[in-house]
Order: sequence, then structure tokens, then C-alpha cells
Amino acid sequence: MKDLERRLFVPDQLRLQAATETDVAVIRGHAAVFNQLSDDLGGFREQIAPGAFANSIKSRDVRALLNHNSDMVLGRLGAGTLRLAEDEQGLSIEIDPPGTTFAADLLVSMQRGDIDQMSFGFVTISDQWLKVDGEWVRTLLEVDLYEVSPVTFPAYPQTSVSARSMEAWSQAKDAELPKPPDVDPDDMRRLLLRIEHCRT
Repeated sequence: MKDLERRLFVPDQLRLQAATETDVAVIRGHAAVFNQLSDDLGGFREQIAPGAFANSIKSRDVRALLNHNSDMVLGRLGAGTLRLAEDEQGLSIEIDPPGTTFAADLLVSMQRGDIDQMSFGFVTISDQWLKVDGEWVRTLLEVDLYEVSPVTFPAYPQTSVSARSMEAWSQAKDAELPKPPDVDPDDMRRLLLRIEHCRT
């Protein structure tokens, strides 16, 4: 099983279009935003590149869950009850919630303002680590998106998965650096003398 990570990014509040006589209730918002740094996740910050979700939207049957709980399914991409798209802001979501007790409870909590944020669960396919102003920044270039969730407690600290990713990237970059050749000091002095002789 691949390592699943979860993140929160808050571009705006999660919104509820309440049901009317002609329209059903719809949950709208963004589960992630592009090109915005997260809070400190425990030694690094993170951002998402545009296009990171594009392949998942086309190829995966992503679910919408409540609080990342797979027993509480709010919508499903394959069933048309969850709609995902990348827009200029990030990962846009629309959910048609089911007529279940837990979904009805969620709608009440949203109307009261008790739940107004989202998170998403993913596995990293490719990322990039850079040190910017002395701070590590991880950019998610492509992710395998599994689920999006309205959440009660949205803050997620650094995971061991992320720490391993940073370490692996750093080791790979170090391995790419060419090692200086072994140079005899006498050969180096003779070379410098020849260079100086040519200059004169």
C-alpha cells in the first residue's frame, strides 16, 4: 500500500447551496489551491503546482468523504455525485450529498458555520524540493488523488512520508553532483606554472 498523505489548504470557505423546492443541496468550494505556501508542516512548507490533479480527475474514481471516513461517502466521481475540476484557483469541488443521516447532520453543521473547511488525501507521484531563503519548500507536481473531505479538524502536521520524500530528494541531488577527481599536488603546481608562463 502506498503512503497516503492528507493536507488542508484554505482559499475560501466551503459553501452550501441549500435545497429548495426545485434544487437539491450542493456543497461547493476548493479542496486545494495552487501556488500558495502552506503553514510550516514541521520543517518545511508546501505548495501545489497547477496540473497536479489533472490526471487523477481523468483517471481515478475519487470519493468525497466526511472527515476522511470511508464509511461516510458524500459523493463519487464515477457516480456523478462528485464533480472535480482544476480552475485558476485550485481544485474545485461540487458534491451532491446523499439523503443519509450523517450527510443531513453535515448540512446542519455547515449552515451553522461549524464546518467550513476541506482537506484532501493523496499519494505523491512527483515532487520537487528547494531551499528558499533558508527554508525547505516542497512543490507537489503530480499527485494521485484519492479523496476530498469536509473536515472538523483541518490541520495536519508533517508526516513521516513527507520527511522521507525530502530526504530521498536530497540524497538523489547529492548523488548527481560530480565528485572532484584526485589531483596530485605536484601536478597542480606544474600546471599553474605553465599557465603563468603562457601569460608572460
